[in-house]
Amino acid sequence: MSDFAQSTAPADVVRRQYLASAAGDLEALRATLAPDVEWTEMAGFPLAGTYRTPEGVTAHVMERLGRDWEGWTAHDDAYVVDGENVVVLARYTAANKATGKPVDVRVAHHFVVRGGLIVRFEQFVDTALVRDAMTA
Repeated sequence: MSDFAQSTAPADVVRRQYLASAAGDLEALRATLAPDVEWTEMAGFPLAGTYRTPEGVTAHVMERLGRDWEGWTAHDDAYVVDGENVVVLARYTAANKATGKPVDVRVAHHFVVRGGLIVRFEQFVDTALVRDAMTA
């Protein structure tokens, strides 16, 4: 394993989460999450709510995104790190399976990483753009 794969540095842990998500590797994604993780999707987002446990996060967020969207990807563009806090400026791209409409929207993600695991996540996104892609 490389140093990156073993690193507990907050930005490295978060980066591994994005790489696992992009690859559709839910096992690797769950490995970045603390057993008591709190994962919050923004109010107004189709999956709004707070999910707990690695299995809860992947079942209620990643698996549902895969069912409803073609090619859902979170592109991590820039990282701002302050201790255990990692803010990622990113972009979602996908096409809604029901409408065929694309989405390309800027987002910000706030992660808290402790002991080499993500303990908290909060999403900030223009939910209207996502919902527009879901409307025929």
